[in-house]
Amino acid sequence: MDTSFDYIPILVLFILAAGFVVGTIIATHLLGPKRGTDEKLDNFESGIDQVGNARKPFAIKYYLVAILFVLFDVEVIFFYPYAVNFKELGWEGFAAVSTFIGLFFIMYLYVRKKGALDWEK
Repeated sequence: MDTSFDYIPILVLFILAAGFVVGTIIATHLLGPKRGTDEKLDNFESGIDQVGNARKPFAIKYYLVAILFVLFDVEVIFFYPYAVNFKELGWEGFAAVSTFIGLFFIMYLYVRKKGALDWEK
């Protein structure tokens, strides 16, 4: 039996969705206001007036802490599969996770020694 007819409703759904998107874009372009004043064309940031230049450089500490957060946060995610399957993994899994925790702790000590978390420097 040919199952290609089973995909016709999905094709119709994609066509309707694309038609809706294209139709909405065209309708808003045709029906929307076309008077662009300086106030309307100005950037809007949560109702707060712009102050200064957005390209002002930040201290590297902000970026360093953000990267370290992502690094350590992603590593902690790897503990979840072990927590779910710790009985099935046995002592071999315990040794692997202990090694992982050891390396994790060594990286933490390295970051502390380099002063990456000291804000006063």
